[in-house]
Amino acid sequence: MTSTQRTSTGPAAQRATNEEGVRLPRLRFTVVVVRGAAQGVAAVALLCVGMFFVADHHDRVTFLAVVSGCSAVFAGVGIVFGGFFWAVCLDDIRRWRDWRTITGQTGAVTIMAPALVRAGVLALVLFPGGLGLYHLVDNAAYDSWLYGS
Repeated sequence: MTSTQRTSTGPAAQRATNEEGVRLPRLRFTVVVVRGAAQGVAAVALLCVGMFFVADHHDRVTFLAVVSGCSAVFAGVGIVFGGFFWAVCLDDIRRWRDWRTITGQTGAVTIMAPALVRAGVLALVLFPGGLGLYHLVDNAAYDSWLYGS
């Protein structure tokens, strides 16, 4: 078995944490929104590939409509509740990996705020992508590969 040894003589790098053990720097709203949007774009690409596994035209259109509708609802719920939770615990926003630092019953809100905002923004990007694919498949020519069987 091989092992890796440190070659530097200086002390090992420590993660910056506060007195409670929460990793610093805290999450920022813009970073969470940008990551959610990037993951939303990846979700639209995955939906574009995934729709080809539904072969029948009617089933494909229904699948895209359901994904669009569910993502619209989840975007609204995620952004509203996540934004509310973020506003409530503005100075104490934590990451998922800081779960062990929660001490009270209401501490989970500090972790759920960025999670709901990110998932809500992901769904907000997925909604128009799925709706656009829905209209594209619905208006496709009968004998095209996009139409289905």
